[in-house]
Amino acid sequence: MIITRSPLRITLGGGGTDLPSYYQDHEGFLVAAAIDRYIYITVHQTFVEDLIVKYSKMERVSSLEDLQHPIVREAFKLVDLDGRYLEVTSMADIPAGSGLGSSGSFTTALLKALHAYRKNLVHPEQLAEQACHIEIDRLGEPIGKQDQYIAAYGGVTCFRFNKNGKVEAWPLKISQETLYNLEDNLQLFFTGYSRSASAILKDQDSRTKQSDGAMIANLHYVKDLGLRSQIALESGDLHKFGRLLHEHWEHKKQRSGGMSNPDIDVWYQKAMASGAIGGKLIGAGGGGFLMFYTEEKSRLRHAMLKAGLREVRFRFDFEGTKVVVQ
Repeated sequence: MIITRSPLRITLGGGGTDLPSYYQDHEGFLVAAAIDRYIYITVHQTFVEDLIVKYSKMERVSSLEDLQHPIVREAFKLVDLDGRYLEVTSMADIPAGSGLGSSGSFTTALLKALHAYRKNLVHPEQLAEQACHIEIDRLGEPIGKQDQYIAAYGGVTCFRFNKNGKVEAWPLKISQETLYNLEDNLQLFFTGYSRSASAILKDQDSRTKQSDGAMIANLHYVKDLGLRSQIALESGDLHKFGRLLHEHWEHKKQRSGGMSNPDIDVWYQKAMASGAIGGKLIGAGGGGFLMFYTEEKSRLRHAMLKAGLREVRFRFDFEGTKVVVQ
């Protein structure tokens, strides 16, 4: 049996500039962090000729072309496997639609497992690019590249998305003390809303392709916020980073009317009144997780728990997508 795991992620600045519709003309930049909440994939041989795939549903097919799960189907094709006599199972620490990049993590974990089955060595950059190729090129999803890249690399990482499609990745130059304080002072709370990011991202993608002035100006500003967040983190100014999170959220809400809702607005205001310096919804918006930076952890935690939100504690992951058992 082969077991792989791929970390989920939080975006620390610049999110949304990793879509091809933006970076192909303007270049994108963001800072992301992998966290110790994972997608797991198992692959093992069976004694039946069918391919068995277990996720929220179970599929048993005699031909790869009959498989309904598009990512699994395309991943098998990419590594040149027909799936006979194999069973694939996925498990997750966090439900899909939570804004933590689960689709990209799923795809990198699956590819890593299939490459391990084929005895292929694969570099994180190659793994991330293959995952992007499946989701963006083959399946036509209106998504960016950050989820696949941060899942493959892990760590707290800066990414530059060049006009030619090449992605540059390097570790954030952050001191150990700042890293520990950042890890301790970031808090994640589940809103209870799970949603598909595709509607919001499709709108952003479409408006960017149409050279919508307001959307492009917003993304320019958010990219600058990402660069300013990098500077704040690398200089150890976490209070400033927290304020930049708040500024980011104010601009992120302007991209789409579906970015927030009345409940999320109330929770955000309650958090800001209870010790949060800044925060935002993780992911495309509309639901998922609220993330806050605070130096009053107990006060904020009690306020959010009283409001009915569930906290998910985490640490950063520095291993990226890896084989756990082979």
